Amino acid sequence: MAQKTSPEQPIPVRTVLQMVAGWIGKLGTIWVDGEIAELTARGGTVFMTLRDPVANVSARVTCPRGVYEATVPRPVDGARVVVHVKPDFWVNRGSFAFTALEIKPVGVGEMLARLERLRQLLASEGLFATDRKRRLPFLPGTVGLICGRDSAAERDVLENSRRRWPAVRFKVEEVAVQGPYAVGEVTEALARLDADREVEVIVVARGGGSFEDLLPFSDESLVRAVASCRTPVVSAIGHEQDSPLLDLVADVRASTPTDAAKKVVPDVGEQLTLVRQLRDRGRRMVKGWLDRELAWLSSVRSRPSLADPVREIERRAEQVDQFRDRVRRSLGGSLDRAEDSLGHLRARLVALSPAATLERGYAIVQRPGGDVVRRAADVSVGDALTIRFTDARVTARADGSEPDEEP
Repeated sequence: MAQKTSPEQPIPVRTVLQMVAGWIGKLGTIWVDGEIAELTARGGTVFMTLRDPVANVSARVTCPRGVYEATVPRPVDGARVVVHVKPDFWVNRGSFAFTALEIKPVGVGEMLARLERLRQLLASEGLFATDRKRRLPFLPGTVGLICGRDSAAERDVLENSRRRWPAVRFKVEEVAVQGPYAVGEVTEALARLDADREVEVIVVARGGGSFEDLLPFSDESLVRAVASCRTPVVSAIGHEQDSPLLDLVADVRASTPTDAAKKVVPDVGEQLTLVRQLRDRGRRMVKGWLDRELAWLSSVRSRPSLADPVREIERRAEQVDQFRDRVRRSLGGSLDRAEDSLGHLRARLVALSPAATLERGYAIVQRPGGDVVRRAADVSVGDALTIRFTDARVTARADGSEPDEEP
């Protein structure tokens, strides 16, 4: 409802803004068609600009992160969508914005949604699993190439590959790479190259294009055909930002056809440099080993036992002579000491022997049986006795005389 105002009766700004907020609030929730631009996320909120596809006008949209993440596929910059929004006017800032309640893709968005469902289906079957991807041969003898007729992608792959390794051979299958016949022709070419035993790797190459132009390379039948190939497959479709399903099922993904050439064949210059480096490294290792062995040999040869073997023998001979002299001295000393001890013992035995006593004028009285008579009382009259002197023996018989008393 229009308000009556005049210079004398103006309306405060806050009142005007509150009236605008009230009018906008009467719109309720509405569905809006537009194209997403300037998509950013902060915390639990996603901010985007919804641009009119025809007129040069746009509006700000705030979307809870849960609403945004529930959309399949998730919207990206440039995606066409319809959004269930609630218009809001912020009185304090005097700004207008939509609050998104639901997002649905339309047009390209619908195709993206179908591709996302197909991607999830194929992924659940394990067609994109890393463990099923095969390594490319180091130097393939023949490379199969599937590309458009007289295309820049073909020239990029062939020229870069031959520049890197001039001896590489190609079997080229030129097919339609967009339009209704693309899937069938690419699949047939893939089957022919896969059946060729000379082909060791297959490259599917196409230059950049619109989303619709690249749709054949996300076809389910083509993706399954690539998954069943016995030959490793390299996908080189579009540019870095393009990602058809063929990239996910291929054994190797190349960002561009030129990148595919780099991944398929090695660079002859790089390999020669690597060979030189490895050869030099081997030489250094062998030379280092020989130097260490020569140093060890020189050290061993410089030892006295090898430098002058006779001197070592002489030194050992001197040690033997020294040991012999020590043994002789030790044995001689032991013999001398034993001889002295024996002399002393003999002298003691001589001094204590009966013969020495006899030499001093004593005699030994014995019975015929050899028993020594020690006392006169042991002799009876008429006993036969033998008296032993130092030089002879005398036989006597005891009489009855009384023995003299000792003084």
